[in-house]
Amino acid sequence: MTLLTLTDVCKAFGVNVILENINLTLQKGQRMGLVGVNGSGKSTLLKVICGEEQADSGTISLVKGYKVGYLTQQADILSDSTCYQEMERAMEPVMRMEDKLRELEEQMGQAHDDPVEFERISRQYDLTLQRYEHAGGYEWRSRIRGVLSGLGFTQAQQEQPASRLSGGERTRLCLARMLLIAPDLLLLDEPTNHLDLEATAWLEEALKKYDGTVIVISHDRYFLDEVCDCMAELTGRHLKQYAGNYTEFARKRAADRERQEKEYELQQAEIARQKAIIARYRMYNREKSIRAAASREKALERMELVERPTEEQTVHFRFTARRRTGDDVLMTEDLSKTFDGRTLFNHVNMHIRAGERVALIGPNGVGKSTLLRIVVKQLPPDTGYVRYGANLDIGYYDQHQENLHMDKQVIDEIWDDYPYMEPDQVRGALALFLLTGDEVFQPVSTLSGGERGRLALTKLMLRRDNFLIFDEPTNHLDMDSREVLEKALKDFSGTLLFVSHDRYFINRLATRVLELGEGGVTEYQGNYDDYVEKKRKLALGEEEEEVQGRTRTEIYKEQRKQRMAQNELRQLRARVQDLEKLIAKKEDEIAAIEERMGDPTVYQDPQSAAQINQDYERAKGELEALYDEWSEKSERLEGADG
Repeated sequence: MTLLTLTDVCKAFGVNVILENINLTLQKGQRMGLVGVNGSGKSTLLKVICGEEQADSGTISLVKGYKVGYLTQQADILSDSTCYQEMERAMEPVMRMEDKLRELEEQMGQAHDDPVEFERISRQYDLTLQRYEHAGGYEWRSRIRGVLSGLGFTQAQQEQPASRLSGGERTRLCLARMLLIAPDLLLLDEPTNHLDLEATAWLEEALKKYDGTVIVISHDRYFLDEVCDCMAELTGRHLKQYAGNYTEFARKRAADRERQEKEYELQQAEIARQKAIIARYRMYNREKSIRAAASREKALERMELVERPTEEQTVHFRFTARRRTGDDVLMTEDLSKTFDGRTLFNHVNMHIRAGERVALIGPNGVGKSTLLRIVVKQLPPDTGYVRYGANLDIGYYDQHQENLHMDKQVIDEIWDDYPYMEPDQVRGALALFLLTGDEVFQPVSTLSGGERGRLALTKLMLRRDNFLIFDEPTNHLDMDSREVLEKALKDFSGTLLFVSHDRYFINRLATRVLELGEGGVTEYQGNYDDYVEKKRKLALGEEEEEVQGRTRTEIYKEQRKQRMAQNELRQLRARVQDLEKLIAKKEDEIAAIEERMGDPTVYQDPQSAAQINQDYERAKGELEALYDEWSEKSERLEGADG
């Protein structure tokens, strides 16, 4: 069934035409990825579909009664309600049905003597119950917990006010709410931003099982491969649809462009040939040749011209190393780092060799960027050391571009570091990264995030270092630019260490994956897919490959044992705190009983006097038991902390 149809939709802002004659057909249950270069109008198209923006012309047809949900890149949750309460609001229709069911149950209890009325209320109850069950009424509370947990919200975060969340956390909360509402057509604009790899994998599975229809804008090519069964590309203000996921789309698009280029060149050659014949006919200046020339000119005018394929501007560069390193590039031993009393990681040992491409992954907040800064010696470790190999030249790409000077002009940002370069050489290097014309005289502060990233890459390319360290290099880059960066790094003769959430990027480059956790790094040979497969085997107990003299299973068991010990310690500390509260409460209860025992009127009733004495003895016994447990657990806690 066709759910959504767009016919000749156009949208402009002033004289700037964004969308022109957009045609789109989406079937019920399809999951479509929407791609295009930054600024091509993807977000505008979603806003037009959901009604936030009005199309200037054309028609938008959606099945009557179907709901549309739109998740923007900007969060709109600012209330003082807790995260869990915000999610409860999404379930208000189900909660109202619960109230209605309780009300009908009371009415049935009151109408049991009136068979007709009882039958009427029973039918209404059955209909409401069916709607309640269809809406997931029995499991909505567990669904809230499951969605919040899947998107990375801890139990403590679920109970804190939503207004205290960061911008990225609020966006995740909006995504959680949207998944709970479950509209018939779900529009997502960069949903994987602010998600770590684990949460992104959870979202992929959730969208695969989603009953509705989805349109998603994303730069995450791995995500698009996993989730989407069709694609659409916005380019040159026009939209073209493709069947299949991102990889199939990329192959078909390349084939389409190659075919269109050939058709264009053949047609242009034919037009040139026909014009040459027409010119010869006219040279003869005879009536017959003039008529032939006119006939051919009319044929040319009727010819349906093949458009030249639109060539989007893309970056074009390569990394080179000015000298070779020794076989050993980087060694770290027993690195640890703590901030504000919170330990990010301990016992980090790494050994990186020449020519390796090493991906460093791990959940948000585990300290991946901090570890890179320790490696490049911008931060000192709390323990351990970093040792470099021979002939090492380190180039570091910081995702926040803190090495850029915001007050400088773009051209001076390069020229001040490379004063020996001629002006045309500097401009040529910037042009490789699409920084051209008057843009080179702008202050760095006026550049977009993507432009600053490309400027930082320009500086890095010119350094010609042999060990490149990247912190989220694909942030702010469009897909074509990411693919160019991947090719440049694949051709790089030096060594790579990089942090990235882009699993497609990791797959294309990594020869080894290091997973960072609080207790150190765990090593996996291969790319991201190899890492996922080996993690799966480890979970099933199928992997016994040795790492540093121990099998992966042994390492896994040791890490699990450490985690269990930490969990037990946390539980022990929490129990001691609970016991202290229970003891205080029980002492208050005993004090209240003693006050009642001092009242002479209590003893006028022998039964009341006996009961109060029983309550007193019971409370004293319970208090004694609490003190015994508190004493035993406090001693264990002191021993563990010591």
